[in-house]
Amino acid sequence: MEPSLQMLWATGRNVKASWPVVVLLLGASQSSSWILSLALASLVSYPVPPPNVCPGFAPCVQFEGKTSFGMSVFNLSNAIMGSGILGLAYAMAHTGVIFFLALLLCIALLSSYSIHLLLTCAGIVGIRAYEQLGQRAFGPAGKVVVAAVICLHNVGAMSSYLFIIKSELPLVISAFLYMDPAEDWFLEGSHLIIIVSVLIILPLALMKHLGYLGYTSGLSLTCMLFFLVSVIYKKFEFGCAVGRNETAMESEAPVGLPNQGLNSSCEAQMFTVDSQMSYTVPIMAFAFVCHPEVLPIYTELCQPSQRRMQAVANVSIGSMFCMYGLTATFGYLTFYSSVEAEMLHMYSRKDPLILCVRLAVLLAVTLTVPVVLFPIRRALQQLLFPGKAFSWLRHVAIALILLVLVNVLVIYVPTIRDIFGVIGSTSAPSLIFILPSIFYLRIVPSEVEPFLSWPKIRALCFGVLGVLFMAVSLGFMFANWATGQSRMSGH
Repeated sequence: MEPSLQMLWATGRNVKASWPVVVLLLGASQSSSWILSLALASLVSYPVPPPNVCPGFAPCVQFEGKTSFGMSVFNLSNAIMGSGILGLAYAMAHTGVIFFLALLLCIALLSSYSIHLLLTCAGIVGIRAYEQLGQRAFGPAGKVVVAAVICLHNVGAMSSYLFIIKSELPLVISAFLYMDPAEDWFLEGSHLIIIVSVLIILPLALMKHLGYLGYTSGLSLTCMLFFLVSVIYKKFEFGCAVGRNETAMESEAPVGLPNQGLNSSCEAQMFTVDSQMSYTVPIMAFAFVCHPEVLPIYTELCQPSQRRMQAVANVSIGSMFCMYGLTATFGYLTFYSSVEAEMLHMYSRKDPLILCVRLAVLLAVTLTVPVVLFPIRRALQQLLFPGKAFSWLRHVAIALILLVLVNVLVIYVPTIRDIFGVIGSTSAPSLIFILPSIFYLRIVPSEVEPFLSWPKIRALCFGVLGVLFMAVSLGFMFANWATGQSRMSGH
């Protein structure tokens, strides 16, 4: 590295971004909620390498995408948002309000730091593919491992979304049309996921660039925002009463009147620890998994830079922190300790607003599937067809094969939850903690960051934390199997 560049790099390491300035810069174009989200997620600032310079290497390969900042935020937020949001109120019930929000904030900041490590590695070597970072760090074996982890994790996420469609869509359609799912073949869940996959998911998955899905991602996030607003409204409608599902309400109380007997004291626990906490903490820890989508979104970002992409990540993580926290808090304060793992099951199925909420959640998870599919296809192309030019035939074939495999998995494997447990307990901590930290340790040159420097020691501790997360998650899961207790699934 030339002396001037070395000086710039060293100076950049000690410069920290001031988030109030960023907030003011974005205030003219973003709503107040986005500004609050950015402020929450930007409490920690990171060293940024000088633009267009790869320390110790040749000049960086420059990528110039066409996706705007806002659309990139929509895509990354949609990748973060998972089906686990339905179970966050249950998690709060078994950790307490203050403890839950503190844990959620810590996990959000750790996820932002993880993305910082990933973007730093990508900027140093001029690479915008997770799999190629694995190859640069550990050779061909690293590339295979990273591609396999991404495929396993995202196939599990796609399957969980299609399982929601399979179980919930027949109920919603039958309620709106006053039809019996058992009598009409086209209302059977297995048939509906095929129809949804062909008519909605496949056309969106055939888009050439991920940036084009920014509009559908925005619609998906709007649906989840409607879900949040409905949860808040129902809290104030119920007051201190605690609702039950439709069966309990019809058998024990007049129609439309929530049952009062589940938690008459309406006491909210600020801090609690019980046996179910061992299942809820891993769900919270994996609530911000979006790392396979970060580099593809970075590639298509207009005016790309590490600082700009970090801002996209901070806004996305901050907004999801706000949405997660508000959903969990108001859901918990509606049902208190009686809240179920799937919060929507606590409301009456005959409530028109809740029917609309169910439909909005279904639309949100449906529009998320194509965003999750893109990193799988990219990983397969990096693994099987490295260096090949874009081919529409290959692009379409991979998407079609993936959708067929996931549909078959969802239709014919009814006990897939435990398989998801193994995948989630291994792939999620690998993507969040372990891989970004070891990439940073291997890729950042020792002349730039000595091994005993604070940034590398911090990255090493981050990777050790990921290994501990994996060991604890697998341990609790195996203990769960041994005792025969049920487990809550999430994102």
